[in-house]
Amino acid sequence: MPLSEHEQRMLEQMERALYAEDPKFATALEGSGLRTYTRRRVYQAVAGFLVGIALLMAGLVFYEDGLIWISVVGFLVMLGCAVLVVTGWRKAPRPGEQQQGRGGTAAGGRRTQARRSMMDRIEARWQRRRDEQQGGGH
Repeated sequence: MPLSEHEQRMLEQMERALYAEDPKFATALEGSGLRTYTRRRVYQAVAGFLVGIALLMAGLVFYEDGLIWISVVGFLVMLGCAVLVVTGWRKAPRPGEQQQGRGGTAAGGRRTQARRSMMDRIEARWQRRRDEQQGGGH
């Protein structure tokens, strides 16, 4: 549900006030924080994957010394980091996309539909309260 003109003006006014009050904080919020966070998470997971490969190789080198468990740990680290890379990559918004609210995209599945319907209910309650206040208060 798009914002009304009044709501849009209020939001712009709040943004201007935030910039005037604390420009450094406003700039930090303005940036693509989620994209930066997920990108950093993916990089960390790739580094962890490389550490897992090193552990796997070390376990193979020291196989005769009975240290095969190092290979197992390396494989588990690689597996965990691969999962983090894939999930982080899918969650990262594309450079041209705007971040959406908590509803996400339509491809999000049943969980997204549940969130969207919850947001619809909240918005309907908000609208009813606003209508009651405007009707009853004036």
